[in-house]
Amino acid sequence: MPVTPIGFVRSPEKGLARLHWADSGWAVDGRAPDVAALRPLRGLEIEWPAREEPLAGLMELAAAGVPLTAASAPPWVPGELAELLTDRAWLGHAADGTARSLGDLRREEHSVRLRRLAHPVAAPSVSILMSSKRSKLVGAALSQMQRQRGVEAEVLLGLHGVRFDEVREAVESCSLPVKFIEAEESVPFGEVLTRLAGLASGDYVAKWDDDDWYGPRHLSDLFMAMTYMGADVVGTTAEFFYLEPLRATIRRTTFASGANYLSELWADHVAGGTIMVSRAKFHEIGGFPGLSRAVDLEFLKAALSAGARVYRTHGLGYILRRGLSDEHTWQLPLAHFLKVAANQWRGFRPSLLMEAA
Repeated sequence: MPVTPIGFVRSPEKGLARLHWADSGWAVDGRAPDVAALRPLRGLEIEWPAREEPLAGLMELAAAGVPLTAASAPPWVPGELAELLTDRAWLGHAADGTARSLGDLRREEHSVRLRRLAHPVAAPSVSILMSSKRSKLVGAALSQMQRQRGVEAEVLLGLHGVRFDEVREAVESCSLPVKFIEAEESVPFGEVLTRLAGLASGDYVAKWDDDDWYGPRHLSDLFMAMTYMGADVVGTTAEFFYLEPLRATIRRTTFASGANYLSELWADHVAGGTIMVSRAKFHEIGGFPGLSRAVDLEFLKAALSAGARVYRTHGLGYILRRGLSDEHTWQLPLAHFLKVAANQWRGFRPSLLMEAA
């Protein structure tokens, strides 16, 4: 079984432990590492051996999402790994008190960077499905798609009550291949998405919402999680929200479905704007239902009924934009998001993994 970060704990209960070289391999305080037992730790401080030793055991810990750090690295440690291990900025945040939540976030960002290094994958071909009724948002959405790294992407654009001339400049300036359809506003949202999927040439399809923000490793992180877990459908949680009328960012880390303290787990739900699935599995499930609302929810229900396994990975590369409730298909008042917020910041405050300007 591959080593994976499933079960990663957002808020550890204990501090750092020592990772060192023993006679037979890497050890934690004299014993072979047990990932489950390490989950409550903030991370592992590496004590390097006097001579070069294999790094496989250390990389397994990185693949499991265990945060690793070192004050320095010997010359025999590869450059990218050495740079990550000795970047100790995430340790500069207090692990208790009012700074605890920010410290936990920086720790998780560090863990994700290590996972990326430990789980290398070939760039998949991905067809990005986006339906939009708002021509003014198309250009910004295409710009974010162009930022995606580690994938070979094409854009499938559904103009839902919008004419191509309204978005021509944005489309023609996009560096990615773009296919589009025009659909009357009366056509159900789910039907527009399914029509788009019929144009897909990528091995995978990924749903994209026009008014949200995505980090440049969003798609490659989804594919990485799909690969190391063997999942059929993968997505993130709806964790970060920008409340536009209030000019505030909130983070929600507790969920009614349980396992609130975990950020990597098998689930029955992921954020609709982050769904990724292989094109073959998408058609096997039956595509998106021809509905105007609850399209994502019904697709996930159909996937589970068809025996598909749904996995939820970290939500640090995705932010949902929330305006007034009547502007969204998911209609909840802004007060709801303030109520469920674990953290709240002024302005646009994404995770560092968003690489926002």
